[in-house]
Amino acid sequence: MDKPTQFVGVYTVSGCVHARVCIYIVSMRVDSRVQQAGTGTGAMDTQQKVTILREGFLVKRGHLVHNWKARWFVLTPDKLIYYKYEGGKRDSCQRGKIMLKDCVITCPFLEYDNRPLVFRVQTKTCVDHFLEACSREERDEWAGDIAAAADKLEAGADTGGDGSPSVSPSTPAGSQPHNINLSKVLEAMYDVHSGINMSNHVEQGRMYTNCFSGSAVVDWLVFMQQALTRAESVTLASALLEEGFLRTIGLRSVEALRTAGLSELFIDDSTALYSFSDSLKKRGCVKAETTLSAVELSGHVIKRGYLLKQGHRRENWKIRLFVLRSEPSFIHYYDPTKDDISPVGGFPLRGSLVSSLEDNGVPSGVKGNIQGNLFKIITQSDTHYFIQAPTNREKMEWIDAIREHT
Repeated sequence: MDKPTQFVGVYTVSGCVHARVCIYIVSMRVDSRVQQAGTGTGAMDTQQKVTILREGFLVKRGHLVHNWKARWFVLTPDKLIYYKYEGGKRDSCQRGKIMLKDCVITCPFLEYDNRPLVFRVQTKTCVDHFLEACSREERDEWAGDIAAAADKLEAGADTGGDGSPSVSPSTPAGSQPHNINLSKVLEAMYDVHSGINMSNHVEQGRMYTNCFSGSAVVDWLVFMQQALTRAESVTLASALLEEGFLRTIGLRSVEALRTAGLSELFIDDSTALYSFSDSLKKRGCVKAETTLSAVELSGHVIKRGYLLKQGHRRENWKIRLFVLRSEPSFIHYYDPTKDDISPVGGFPLRGSLVSSLEDNGVPSGVKGNIQGNLFKIITQSDTHYFIQAPTNREKMEWIDAIREHT
């Protein structure tokens, strides 16, 4: 896997305020490939060859009715196309497209309190598209790939098509923030309206209230332009921690603080928890969640992703965000169209069986016109879950991960 890289760029949109794109690409981009339209998972409704840079599920906010719907997105060199899944199978006709030329990407985009994994794509005509990924890594990879495609379009127009991405020279990699008033940063971070969102987190069976993760702090600092890159944000957060403006919460951040070097006091990690200093006036508390067992949600997150699940009552197919945790081993699934951060269901993996289902024909118990890539989980209480993955590779990855924790 490639080393983490930083991508910083400035895009100019006619008629819009200039915006800075600041994206941290966590892992290697998906290799581009050419597929024959009408075949494979990237099938189109035309008969021409289309270069697919990336594809997968994202949750999109509607334009007229501002609800959230899961859609299958396909990234090509000049546009982002999305499709609808109906009855367990993807429609052949596209539902819309987002042109990438002269677009502006804002990542992260933190205007939605219960949706920290949203990024925004603003087109040349100043139309905003809000898209949510299943994890921070997925969010940053999608945003990075879209920004790279847009940058190649711009470079091709300016230089005759060499396609080399442009990086803003004003922000060299690894640059450190200078002349920053930490008290002003803390004041903005603590603001009840635009400050960082405090919530409840569970670590090893214990509930911590009114805190936030290290990744959430870095996201906020980048989004509010307190820092230009994630590396600068970590340095700034380390300074806040060293000055006593922030404090560690839970074992992960405490251990990191004890063993890290001076420049690595703070870690950009979703499992490391922090809070404001006890000396600060309480901003307003978040009530503890009591509807779910804290033990169930206390395990380490092993895997996250969008999968299709067949319902037990109506037996229809719905896109759900699945989260696999260990110690204890549980699977929970969430409705990505809802703002509720609580899972809609889940089950322990101890004593469960997981198996792949063949795609030739419809297996017993499976309803609807399915896409394929099926697998089944049978819990210790003999409840059967039929699940579809977007691709065969993802199906096998989920099966292997589940088997390790049964």
